Amino acid sequence: MKYTIKIFFSEEDEGYIAIAEELDSISSFGKTEEEALKELKTTISLYFEERNILQN
Repeated sequence: MKYTIKIFFSEEDEGYIAIAEELDSISSFGKTEEEALKELKTTISLYFEERNILQN
């Protein structure tokens, strides 16, 4: 499955938000762009694990 990752700075949160809109708008936060992306990749992995469990 292909999906787009968007990363933007949130002044309100004083950090970066990474979001994958095609995956139920899953998002993660980080103090840096790299941290937000790393957290999002972990969240996406957990999302697919849970989805596979529910399908079985």
